[in-house]
Amino acid sequence: MSDPVKRDLRAARVAETETRILSAAVELFLENGYAGTTLTAVAERAGVGHRTLYVRFGTKAALLKRAVDVAFAGDTEPVDVRGRPWFTLALTAPTAAERIEALAVGGRLMMERAGDILAVALEAGAVEPDLAAAAQAAREATRENIGAFWSRMDDDGLVPPGSDLAWLTDTTTILVHAETYLLARKMIGWDADGYERWLVATLTRLLAGTRPDQENALPGRHDGGRSEGGHT
Repeated sequence: MSDPVKRDLRAARVAETETRILSAAVELFLENGYAGTTLTAVAERAGVGHRTLYVRFGTKAALLKRAVDVAFAGDTEPVDVRGRPWFTLALTAPTAAERIEALAVGGRLMMERAGDILAVALEAGAVEPDLAAAAQAAREATRENIGAFWSRMDDDGLVPPGSDLAWLTDTTTILVHAETYLLARKMIGWDADGYERWLVATLTRLLAGTRPDQENALPGRHDGGRSEGGHT
């Protein structure tokens, strides 16, 4: 067997092992919370040796951070948000409406994948400085990405002349951030569909400089305004 083939097989085994570990970790973090989950329990559920998990991740905080990162991305590929197809579409679609929709859809999909495990990480950040630092870095990265979104919109002539790009960036950053999704889910009972509709309607009106129309901008409640399942 040639060396390149051996390397490919090793890489595939490493990736498969990481996927098993992360899947087991997410299950246990959601079942038992951060404090109630141990690396030993994760290794046992994943069916890997304890040393394998410790060598790969080192600490429980590092394992949770990786789980959150992979949940947001949707895979283990080393590609950041700006390199993802949905964000590329948000930067290059021909119309402002299409770009806003791409941004909202991409955000909605991330929230569906990562909302619950992020809630665990945010709670754990109170006792884990590394997780708190990661959360702040994510907030700053979100703002940078949204700044790129509005700058590109402006460069392409899709923003009204004289618009305050800094204000658009700051306001949109708060709207699209994961913590806003978690708060809306907990306080109002929005699901991912409602969150996406709200983003599209609100960003559209934000761009137009008009106040949202309540009937069209706000998603309907469900189950008496409360969501079922998951961590909030």
